[in-house]
Amino acid sequence: MAHESSQRGDTAERSAGRDRPHRVAMIVDEGSNPFEMGVATELFGLRRPELGRPWYDFTLCTAQSSVRMHGGMFSLSGAARLDAAAEEADTVIAPNRPDPQNRPADAVVGAVRRAAARGARLVSLCTGAFTLAEAGVLDGRRATTHWRWSELFTARYPRVRLEPDVLFVDDGDVLTAAGSAAALDLGLHLIRRDHGAQVANAVSRRLVFAAHRDGGQRQFVPQPVPEVADASLAPLLSWAQEHLHEPLTVADLAHRAAVSQATLHRRFRAEVGTTPLAWLTTERVALACRLIERGEVRMAAVARASGLGSAANLRTRMRRSTGLSPAAYRARFGPARPA
Repeated sequence: MAHESSQRGDTAERSAGRDRPHRVAMIVDEGSNPFEMGVATELFGLRRPELGRPWYDFTLCTAQSSVRMHGGMFSLSGAARLDAAAEEADTVIAPNRPDPQNRPADAVVGAVRRAAARGARLVSLCTGAFTLAEAGVLDGRRATTHWRWSELFTARYPRVRLEPDVLFVDDGDVLTAAGSAAALDLGLHLIRRDHGAQVANAVSRRLVFAAHRDGGQRQFVPQPVPEVADASLAPLLSWAQEHLHEPLTVADLAHRAAVSQATLHRRFRAEVGTTPLAWLTTERVALACRLIERGEVRMAAVARASGLGSAANLRTRMRRSTGLSPAAYRARFGPARPA
């Protein structure tokens, strides 16, 4: 999804400037879903020595000494107190609630407000958007939540610009994900923002998960698994990824799949959740990012190799996708220069 803000909450860069790991605190409240907690722990809490770089400093925090998880399945104890999120973390993940009819605890709302006031990056997973909205930090901003609760959310928080049919929304220093699985998409997107495409791809491989689903893709795909495997778009997508350097068009993809362009659009919407052109552009930008990270400094060469054509188009597409110019992306994620 295109960034419509200046990413003013780039706390990852600020923490790196202080020569310490980027601190992520996830608030866990009564009734929170353990899946989202597990996703955040997997993405930000596990040590990743194979990456050869400092990773996140991850903390779980609660308002009470012990909280019961969703359905009373188990209780979480021994976590940090809310000050870890309110006063210390660079990124704060708000707690989700399986039943958003129940409002979050006042202490949790207060911690989110304090974190926002000092400029922390705020994240919600699934119904965690209700917690951010209750704290007032989403007023006038773009956000999303699980499609099942979109009507309730809009009625309760009319000042929020809800986008009810996307996987996640990146509004700079506030990011919101839709359903539980979209937490993985948003988490990898955050890692891509903080560490670059190559690192995000390495983490996704370890998870055995799709490296990049754009935030603008639909939450709900009517037929996520085609009844006949050979009729899926997977062979076409694999072929296209190997030919991104060529001037592929939607017509070329339709010809390769032996279907009309209209049929191709319908199948992309059904199976991928986006349009053929949007998918091609996303894949080309991802390839351009990898080329820059591997050391290619000639922007015209990057544009040609990724199929984006010109350096001007490369700049436009990268800014729209990553919020950074190619030069800024290279400075942040390219190979380190010898001292």
